[in-house]
Amino acid sequence: MKKIMLIVFLLSGATVLVASVWDMPAWLHLVAKPMIVASLAMYYVSGTDRESRSRVLMAALFFSWLGDVLLMFEDQATYYFMLGLGAFLAAHLFYIFAYKQSRHDESANALLGVQRVRLAFPVILAGSGLVIVLYPVLGDLKFPVVIYACAIVVMVLTALFRFGRTTPVSFWMVFGGAVLFMTSDAILAINKFLSPVAFAGWWIMITYVTAQFFIVEGLMRHDRS
Repeated sequence: MKKIMLIVFLLSGATVLVASVWDMPAWLHLVAKPMIVASLAMYYVSGTDRESRSRVLMAALFFSWLGDVLLMFEDQATYYFMLGLGAFLAAHLFYIFAYKQSRHDESANALLGVQRVRLAFPVILAGSGLVIVLYPVLGDLKFPVVIYACAIVVMVLTALFRFGRTTPVSFWMVFGGAVLFMTSDAILAINKFLSPVAFAGWWIMITYVTAQFFIVEGLMRHDRS
């Protein structure tokens, strides 16, 4: 079952990526995009036992799925974008708690003091820099976009602060996924509010699909040698 769900995930992601570059039937995109996170959730369920399964992570995947569905209709009405933004905001908050679940409380190798500040600075700079650039063109969306940007920065920082508190593979996969998620959202925001990005749909989806897989797989590898 786990391998089947991985194949469905890869096929769904590949279909959406191809559809973002070449014209394909609209129904194929409507079917494939929701299947990306749905199949990833089933991949997670089939790869974990009930005792170790995280309801918080499942909630993050549910809201990610909901966000994907809502954003498919953002061209029809502005409120679909707002609802999609809210769904992904909830997903990021649940990811923050999922990261905290999947780490050890004590570790001699954990980041402390100056290390935390030094490594957190580029993440905060990237997030705040993007907000500063976009702020003048956000219009009525200034407040929700700023709140969303703060949430995703905290999500990336929480992934960063798992360093030394989990297996190296788990850390790098989750942190890499978090950074890719932030990158995907940055490309989406620049393309939507500031200036068109060449092949924006492709770049948004390749970073997003990879991010989701790395995060889920990385959390599954917590405490796994």
